[in-house]
Amino acid sequence: MRDYSFKCEQTCPITGVTRLLSGKWNAVLIYNLFQHEVCRFSDFSNNFDNLSPRMLALKLAELEQAGLIVKKVYPVMPPKTEYRLTAYGQTLRPVIDAMVAWSEADNARQAANQGA
Repeated sequence: MRDYSFKCEQTCPITGVTRLLSGKWNAVLIYNLFQHEVCRFSDFSNNFDNLSPRMLALKLAELEQAGLIVKKVYPVMPPKTEYRLTAYGQTLRPVIDAMVAWSEADNARQAANQGA
């Protein structure tokens, strides 16, 4: 019998992308920025009922620290903050597009299985 042991260390090519897109919100936030180009904090918080403002701020800061998004704060009252993808963040488009295509195909497969 063969012993299959897989070591996915920091040099593993999958580890990097899963670190950036892991969790419940990172990929969804990036997907929304692909859809709308620029989003304000309130755009995100108004469209995700179960995403608390604190968690949203943490996730946006995480994506900003990773260099995927840039935050622009306008010196107005009330405060206005916009987020957009960086050139580096734009490189995730094929990954996000593949995730969307896979999800749509899986949804169709599940619907077909339920109808059968």
